[in-house]
This record gives sequence, structure tokens and C-alpha cells, in this order.
Amino acid sequence: MSDALNLRIPGPTPVPADILEAVAHPMVNHRGREFAALISRVAERLKDWFQTSNDVLILSASGTGGLESAVVSTLSPGDKVLSVSIGAFGERFAAIADTYGGDVIPLQYEWGQAARAEDVRQALGEHPDVKAVLVTHNETSTGVTNPLEEIARVVRSQDPGARSQEPSRGSGRTDGGRSEPTPLLLVDAVSSLGAIPFEADGWGLDVVVTGSQKGWMVPPGLAFVSMSERAWQAYEQAKMPRFYLDLGRHRDALPKGQTPWTPAMSIFFGLDAALERMAEEGAERIFTRHASMGRMVREGVKALGLELLCQDERFASDTVTAIKCPEGIEVSALRNAMEDDYNVVLAGGQGKLQGKIFRIGHLGLVEEEDIRETMAALEQTLAKLGWTAGVRS
Repeated sequence: MSDALNLRIPGPTPVPADILEAVAHPMVNHRGREFAALISRVAERLKDWFQTSNDVLILSASGTGGLESAVVSTLSPGDKVLSVSIGAFGERFAAIADTYGGDVIPLQYEWGQAARAEDVRQALGEHPDVKAVLVTHNETSTGVTNPLEEIARVVRSQDPGARSQEPSRGSGRTDGGRSEPTPLLLVDAVSSLGAIPFEADGWGLDVVVTGSQKGWMVPPGLAFVSMSERAWQAYEQAKMPRFYLDLGRHRDALPKGQTPWTPAMSIFFGLDAALERMAEEGAERIFTRHASMGRMVREGVKALGLELLCQDERFASDTVTAIKCPEGIEVSALRNAMEDDYNVVLAGGQGKLQGKIFRIGHLGLVEEEDIRETMAALEQTLAKLGWTAGVRS
């Protein structure tokens, strides 16, 4: 058994030694020149990964806090929101909007499937007064990556002129075809950005949220958010309650090299080191590495006779793989044995998939040796539990 922990969950991900060392940087004045230079540097570098010309705001919060900031900074109570959900985190995004008084219209899929752009088009045709569309790019709970670029193209095609010509199917509108603004597109990119190709501006995304503990290889505690000009226009009209998560406050503080509230400074230092490390590897190599790791896991899983939750591998995630647990094997027993005997830590299922699947994370700090070690441990653990090549002995 290796002494080193092989953390194969989809976040928090392993943190490289140089980033851990950076996290231990002594505290500085968070209103002083050193921190101002730091936040300006990392915020500018993040724009390259978001592929945006807009500011990237850095919140001391988890990814969920970033998603909440996206909702409260662009919407008002009563606004219609189309929620495109393919798993637990899609449902969480919808729950945030619902909690603040949004009128949530669910577009839900069987967990393990990807959303379809044409379904989004139909839903927007039936609800032409939708103010925002919520989409999870990479659904961590199911190991599925949505075709975000296609979905975004459909949302962007809902221009006021085109929408005013369509009949309002089932919407009950009697306003003579008054045009509605194009919906905002709010994106949960927590487990995708920094690991797989992404273009905030090129795809026409309005609000994009990610978190430090995923592909960025940094401890939890920071959320990164970009806002389009359309999103800032919506911000001026938004009436949902907001204070700590008010993105306008972060926007106004950034030119001063500050955050509106006391920042999680240690993680900022780690982020600075992480972005330098990522720049040295380069985006294309990072994307290629993650694609290779995803294929390696899926092929290894199938070679063991196990079944992937995502049946259509066109949409299989390159950052996390969800596997159906074999009949007769308890997920908890499998995970405990993997950790106790081999120091390999896997994730279980979430929500209605709890006890039915286990998940292997392969994002951030991950190389082929990590995956080989994981698959060998999985094969041996299954054999110890009495299951081999698809047959329960």
C-alpha cells in the first residue's frame, strides 16, 4: 500500500506542494500595496481561462456562494427562470433561485443524460418571458458534460424580433406579441473551467461561476465570477436581497486592488502560484491531459466489466466519472476498503444516486500513474468483495 493519499474525488482536489507552500505565506495588509498587486495579477490571469474581456471577480466563498451571487445580482423576485438540470448541482442552482423568489421552470433530465439544445429552444418558445436560463456545464454528481456551446447558441438565438413573431404556446400572453429581452445565461462552471475548453465571450455566456478547489488545484474558499455587459445591465434592475454576495461591490473594489470584505488571503497566495503553474503547462496541454485521463478511466472501468452512468460517451465528463456499483456490493464497503487498503479515496453518489454509484475524480493534479493506481486498487478491492469481471461470486 502506498503511503501517499490518492485523492480521487471531484473536489477538493489534491494541492501540489508548491501551492501548499504559497498558502503558508505570512499575512499582509489586505488594504495594502502587496495584496493590491496580487489580486490585480490573478484577476487578470483568470480572464485568459474564462476567455473573457470582462472582469473576473474573486469572492471568498465556495462555488455555491458564487452561484448565489449570480442569481441575486441579476434577478428579481418573480422573474421566470428556466432551470436546465441534469443532476444534483443543477437542482441546487434551481433551489437558490427558488429560495430568493424566482419563478423556476424546470427542464429536468434523467441523471446520467445530457441536456438537449432543442429542448431548451422549445421551452423558451413556450415561456417567452423567461429572464434567465440556468445551466450546469459539467455535472459533478453524474459525470456528464452538457453541450454548453449548443445550448448557449439556442439561448442567444432568442432575439426579441424572433421571439415576438412566435406564438406564445401555453404562456397565456395577451400582450399582442410584445418582444421580450433575450434571456440571460447563468452558468455553473465549477468543475469544468480550467480543465476543459471553455469560452465565456465566444459562447455568449452572461454569468460564469467556478471554484478554487477543482481544476485550479487550490484549497476551497474562493469563487470566481465573470459578468457580461448584459448581466451588469440586469444588475441595475435586480431586486433580490444581496449584501455579502453583491457582485457590484466586488466590481467597485477591484480597481482599488481590494475586495469589499476581508478576503481569504491564504488562498489568494495559493491561487497566484497555481495560475503560474498552469501558465507553464499551457491550456492546450491541460485540456489534452484531462481528456486523456477521462478516456483512461472510462476504458479501465469498462475493462473491469463495470457500467458507466453516462451511457453516451459524447457527453462523458473529462473531470469526473460516475460508475454504477455492481449488484451485491455496497458503495460504502467499496470506498472504505479502497481507502483502508490502498489509500485511494473515491466519492459516493449524491441525492437519489446515493448508494447506487461511486465516482472517480480526475481533474487538477492528476497524471496517468494516479489513474493506474486507482484502477488497480479498484480491481483488487472488487475481487476481495467477491466480484470479478461482472460476476458476483
